[in-house]
This record gives sequence, structure tokens and C-alpha cells, in this order.
Amino acid sequence: MTMRRIRRAVVGSLLAVTMIAASDAAPVSANHRRRSVSTIMTGAKEAPNPGDPDGLGVAAVVVNVRLSQVCYLMAVTRIRPATMAHIHRGAVGVAGPIVVTLRPPTDGMSTGCVRVVKALAAEIAHAPQRFYVNVHNRPFGAGALRGQL
Repeated sequence: MTMRRIRRAVVGSLLAVTMIAASDAAPVSANHRRRSVSTIMTGAKEAPNPGDPDGLGVAAVVVNVRLSQVCYLMAVTRIRPATMAHIHRGAVGVAGPIVVTLRPPTDGMSTGCVRVVKALAAEIAHAPQRFYVNVHNRPFGAGALRGQL
């Protein structure tokens, strides 16, 4: 199996995970301290300038307010090796400040958990649409792929 086919299989699997995670998108309540959100990342969604026109990625994010933690799983394909990845605060089409630094999916995938302040975890959990995930690489230093949570 070629690397391209492996990446396609991984992205396909992550798309399935993304759809499952999206089903847990109910608002966070006092009794619900964890939220799963996901996004499909493309170069066209990158702002203010478009990113890689051929790239595709998915990101699944689980925010645990009680533990002040953001966990993630990302997969990207058809881009040069990623050099950085972040969660930013910003509306659709707006470039915003970095709020969480993620391990870049240099080999096409990355996963991990990051401790954040409780207020930020609560904000992401309650209003994920105010945040986006993006991945950077050398040809697209401002952002190769982006997806709104």
C-alpha cells in the first residue's frame, strides 16, 4: 500500500470519527463538563489569504472543562510537512490570536492533550464556533489548512 493510500485511509477514518464526534455537540451544562467538536480543514478556509489549494485535513477536539484540558486528533493530506498547528480564537474568515499550541501533524497525523486555563476550556466548550484549528507549513507560513470548530 502506498503512502498516499495510507493517508487517504487515515483521513477517511478520521472523517468517520469527526461525524461521530459531531453528534456529541450538545451545549455544555453544569452536569456536562466535556465536549467533542470537529472540523474539516481546507486551504480555502484559511484567512486572510487562502492556504494550500490541494490540502485536506480533519481535526477532532475534546474539551474537558473539569480537567482544564484540550485533547485532539488531527490528520492532514496533500500538503508539505506541517511545521506548526494551533487553535485560534476567531470567527469564520478572520485571523485571530493563538490560544492553544498543538503538536503539528508533521507525518500526516498528530494527537495529544494540552492543559489550558479553566476559563479557556469553558469558553471553547461553550462556544466552539468562535475558534478554529489551523496547520502551517513552509510554503504556507500563515496557514496551509483551516477549519472552524
